[in-house]
Amino acid sequence: QPVESGGGLVQYGGSLKLSCAASRSAFYAMGWYRQAPGNQREMVAEIFGGGTARYADSVKGRFTMSRDNAKGTAVLQMNSLKPEDTAVYYCYVKWDPFDRAYWGKGMLVTVSP
Repeated sequence: QPVESGGGLVQYGGSLKLSCAASRSAFYAMGWYRQAPGNQREMVAEIFGGGTARYADSVKGRFTMSRDNAKGTAVLQMNSLKPEDTAVYYCYVKWDPFDRAYWGKGMLVTVSP
């Protein structure tokens, strides 16, 4: 189960950095999903073995995901945050393409107007 850190409260236009630590390095994919009250869980950003990342349209240009293979961690840098980014953010990790995803417990990110 990955371990998440970095959530909290920030003002509109501010920044936060979310970190996700896996139990070992060399993961296939690691990413972040989020779920706001009353909404379905949605993909925010994910990064794959070769370093390729993909993002939801709503966060492109504002969020950047990176990984440290040696440490088995991935970081989501969130800039220009908006109130609509408020949600519980969940990290997941997959060790290979055919494995299931292992999810973190989630942490709250709140962006005040």
